[in-house]
Amino acid sequence: MRAYKPAFPFNVTIELLKPTYTNKKGVTVKTYSDTGDKVKCSFRTFGGTETLNNDVYTIVDTAVVETWYRTDLKSDCRIKVLQTNKIYEIFGDVENINMRNQFAKFKVRAVQGGA
Repeated sequence: MRAYKPAFPFNVTIELLKPTYTNKKGVTVKTYSDTGDKVKCSFRTFGGTETLNNDVYTIVDTAVVETWYRTDLKSDCRIKVLQTNKIYEIFGDVENINMRNQFAKFKVRAVQGGA
């Protein structure tokens, strides 16, 4: 089997925002810090998808991120692109490519809109 090689260079810097969980009145609340670990990655966007949900017009920006594999990179984390200061949430599972703990690939989305 041929070894995986990323299609694009890791030239975008992101911050990995990990959640902290606290209990308030019996409910688990997830909060994110403003800063986190800096990671280099390739960040490919596909434009926005316009949707209408419950009479609210939203634009969902989606992107695919490839980066070095990290054990603390989970589906409940968020990332912040430092060039734009835009925050994205990871949806789905983080893929460990070829199970070699070398490269990771995942999808992110930023929800905007509504008045």
